[in-house]
Amino acid sequence: MAKSWVVRAEHPMAPDLSILRGGASSSSPHRDLVFIVNPKGANGRTGKQWKKLLPYLRSRLDRHCNICESLTSGPYHAIDITREAIREGADAVIAVGGDGTLHEVVNGFFWAGKPVTHHNKEAAHSTALGLIPLGTGSDFARTLGWKNDPFEAVDRIAKGLRSQIDVGVITGESEDSHYFINVADIHLSAKAGYYASRYKRFGNLCYVIGALQAFMGHKNQDLRIRINGGEWETCSKVTALCIGNAKYFGGGMKITPNAEPANGNFEVVVLQDFKWYDFILKLHKLYQGTHLSVQNVTSRSVYSIEVEDISESGNIYVQSDGEHLGFLPRKFHILPSAIEMIR
Repeated sequence: MAKSWVVRAEHPMAPDLSILRGGASSSSPHRDLVFIVNPKGANGRTGKQWKKLLPYLRSRLDRHCNICESLTSGPYHAIDITREAIREGADAVIAVGGDGTLHEVVNGFFWAGKPVTHHNKEAAHSTALGLIPLGTGSDFARTLGWKNDPFEAVDRIAKGLRSQIDVGVITGESEDSHYFINVADIHLSAKAGYYASRYKRFGNLCYVIGALQAFMGHKNQDLRIRINGGEWETCSKVTALCIGNAKYFGGGMKITPNAEPANGNFEVVVLQDFKWYDFILKLHKLYQGTHLSVQNVTSRSVYSIEVEDISESGNIYVQSDGEHLGFLPRKFHILPSAIEMIR
């Protein structure tokens, strides 16, 4: 039977870790796997699907693993659970849900600008990241070529094969670091994502609703960018600027089609001077990833980019992995091979 490891939100930094501490001994071949589940994800569908998946998960993993189930109770809870699991030496932390849950778990791998480490500094292994896609959107899983099949995901976790992946870092004027694994974006698409988050109950339709709302009163803006620490340059009439560690966002839109999460670089795609009707006419190209041939669309490979609003209006939206982060200015850089992922 899966063990319950529930952390109270009102004490986010002091969870009950008795299961990992008192579970298998250090000489045991068993793997401690922590499954972080957002039961309210996708309007409650994530919690229901998780309950249906549990019998299969137990049948595949119970013999060789200590299964630690942790249900989140609110925003950012998964970050704290992940940090404590890593400190206690978990073999892997598995995000169960959509891109939002995965995003929080990835941020939990870091603290104060540095990777979180096992309390035992001489531990033989690092904690790996895992994913069982169960949510509104699973755009990162699309980049890896995974089907939206939780049973197949459990089989991958059972095999436990690992490979290193890159992570993006975002800093602002406060210099606090924020991490992302999929796509960060600026201006119209980020504003659309901000509004889309209000309509999650409509599934992937929320992205369409968010985009329509974002177009109301939208103006293309001149932005100043600096690539790889070079000279500042101006991008005129920017509609959206997307920084991809992976390929997809917005429920299947292949926005940065050349991005690879293990090549040490971002793909930066800039859409300039788009009108509302351009999106209607070219939407199919955005989903197919063939938009790089469209006029006013540019792409380049970078390891860092700084972005500022020339007008200093303070209202150019920024988001990463679908989470609203505030407004420009921001700096983005890549951390190559930052996390081991079960793939």
